[in-house]
Amino acid sequence: MLSFTDARLKVEQVVRALVAGYTAQAENIEITAALGRVLAQEVAADRDYPPFDRSTRDGFAVRAADLAKLPATLKLIGEIKAGDTWTGTVGAGQCVQIMTGAAAPAGADAVVMIEHTRPSQAEVTFERVVQRDQNVVLRGSEAQKGQKLLSAGQRLGYAELALSAQVGAACVEVFRRPRVALLSTGDEVVAIDAQPGPFQIRNSNCVSLAAQAELAGAEPVALGNAPDRVEDLRRMIQQGLEADALVLSGGVSMGKYDLVETVLRELGTEFHFDAVAIRPGRPAVFGVCRGKPVFGLPGNPVSTMVTFELLVVPAIDLLGGTAPRPLALFRAKLAKAVKQKAALTHFLPARVTWEVGEAVVEELPWQGSGDIVALAQANCFLVVRESRLELAAGEWCEVLPRRGML
Repeated sequence: MLSFTDARLKVEQVVRALVAGYTAQAENIEITAALGRVLAQEVAADRDYPPFDRSTRDGFAVRAADLAKLPATLKLIGEIKAGDTWTGTVGAGQCVQIMTGAAAPAGADAVVMIEHTRPSQAEVTFERVVQRDQNVVLRGSEAQKGQKLLSAGQRLGYAELALSAQVGAACVEVFRRPRVALLSTGDEVVAIDAQPGPFQIRNSNCVSLAAQAELAGAEPVALGNAPDRVEDLRRMIQQGLEADALVLSGGVSMGKYDLVETVLRELGTEFHFDAVAIRPGRPAVFGVCRGKPVFGLPGNPVSTMVTFELLVVPAIDLLGGTAPRPLALFRAKLAKAVKQKAALTHFLPARVTWEVGEAVVEELPWQGSGDIVALAQANCFLVVRESRLELAAGEWCEVLPRRGML
């Protein structure tokens, strides 16, 4: 049985080999619709940035040498606001009032903040020395014309979108989002708009998996639920294999009606693991069928959510044309002691806060891997490693955020 880190690494290795022989399809879209997408092209600077020596303060453009001896009084010869074209030159003993974002005038080599001056109608008295280039961003110091700013394979966040817009990339070529087929299993599962019988449950996994796939950058393809019959399961799995990846929930344990592995094996699946040393989520399955990565996740909702984050997300990254994102683990102080018995790595629903100026995390009461009520109150998972199953209050521990909640 693999550790979750080894299982995740195995997924990355296998899927990386699958995608090595082809390039993900690309499409051209407007930059305003590209949040979270992966670039299929480079983005370069269309001109120097800034395209002029830019003032970073409201104040006065001066020659630094004129303020070598204080106080110094200089003649005020003009005003420049952002976007203005000012054609004069600042000479010895002169200054120009300037606004943040405006182009520094010829002759000036520094800007003095207005707070450090005593201006009048025709002249300005300066009370602080200034260094050459102080409060000025020089032309081309951020980027030079033709310089590569963004690379193919880079994911577009809000800063990357702003950068693309700044250089005039109104449309960008991005990789097509991988299509991930989602199939739940089990006779006990009914549609979310159905009235369940006394021993049935609504198909919450189809909703949570679609949301996780969207958050990870995939296009979810909801196939619904397969009953516990080999013929129906085989037909729906074959339908799912038309997508870029297939994720099943339920039917991967050791029960009489856990048929997923049996059907996948009949369809020629090469399995790479069928258990991971974690709780919740131990009976997780990963394999390749007809050239497509296939994941069999446990059916209990919290198990499904944990294993999707740990195992499926890196596959989505690779299928989408980019490198797998690392798990965003960080450290927090433990509010209360934690003790686990099973020699597995535990992912416990928890809540992290910063009320005391540092991250503090506390496990939430929960009733096991079917308890969505508890998980909806959590913003993270408290990670308790197999190597240390008892942690004392006040110890620093590992925390995995719930994607999109922190």
